[in-house]
Amino acid sequence: MSRRFPLLLVSLLVLLAGCASHQPDEDSSARPDTEAVFPVTIGSVTIDRQPTRIVSLSPSATETLFALGAGPHVVAVDSQSDYPPEAPHTALSALSPDPEAIAGYRPDLVIASADTNGLSAALAKTGVQTLVMPDAKTLDDAYAEFVELGKATGHQAEGESLARQTHSDIDKIVADTPKPAKPLSFYYELDQTYYSVTSKTFIGQVLARFGLTNIADGNDPSVSGGYPQLSAERILQANPDLVFLADSKCCGQNAQTVAARPGWNTLTAVKDGQVFALDDDIASRWSPRVVELVRAVADAVTRVNHAG
Repeated sequence: MSRRFPLLLVSLLVLLAGCASHQPDEDSSARPDTEAVFPVTIGSVTIDRQPTRIVSLSPSATETLFALGAGPHVVAVDSQSDYPPEAPHTALSALSPDPEAIAGYRPDLVIASADTNGLSAALAKTGVQTLVMPDAKTLDDAYAEFVELGKATGHQAEGESLARQTHSDIDKIVADTPKPAKPLSFYYELDQTYYSVTSKTFIGQVLARFGLTNIADGNDPSVSGGYPQLSAERILQANPDLVFLADSKCCGQNAQTVAARPGWNTLTAVKDGQVFALDDDIASRWSPRVVELVRAVADAVTRVNHAG
């Protein structure tokens, strides 16, 4: 996907952790799946044969590739792809991709979330295809991209199964979560400067499945592309029932640091112990681990219901 500013900010903060670098390995290519049917066309890209040396420049795609069973074909992933642990982590940048460095891994397919700085054209000169998989804007988009990545890598059946299972798991979690006796409002924090998400974003739509009211929506959920910067005054005035922190890993935010902010100890969410720290990575990706995000929100809503 094309990165929106707040998610770029979170990504850049995560980059500080760094990842170990791997050199190209002559023996790392996996044998192609003889049952795979090629060529396949994904968007405007036609893949003639099953790729056996894949470079992923998208953390969401990396997680999905391994969930599909295509992990043995992945020879390098970008510095932000920190899951699963067995992924071949490198110093490759997804934000400022270096075609020469990428080509050094001798890929036969590169997967990226955006065609940054003409990456596709640059790699095409070396005979390498680039498949751009934009960040999902809805859950349905995510399911569709599971299927597309499956087709592109010779794992179409697995992609279709993964999409069905993820859809089913999310529907069941939502259905099994007790509905609040009264409407609950929430504030979703991307960083300490109060960037948030509206219901028009992928994450906002996930939370909307629980019937929660998003204080960032205001009169226009499309404002700032769905990623508005709120003010402390606006948040205090809205007095949300729940606070979700998607800046816990990058920035050390938790219930205690939120309560220590000037005036925030008066918020219902703080007074009632309803500030919930999320895993930053899971909360910013459209991979199959979105199920874990849905489960975390369900647990929070259930806890609030029981407290009430």
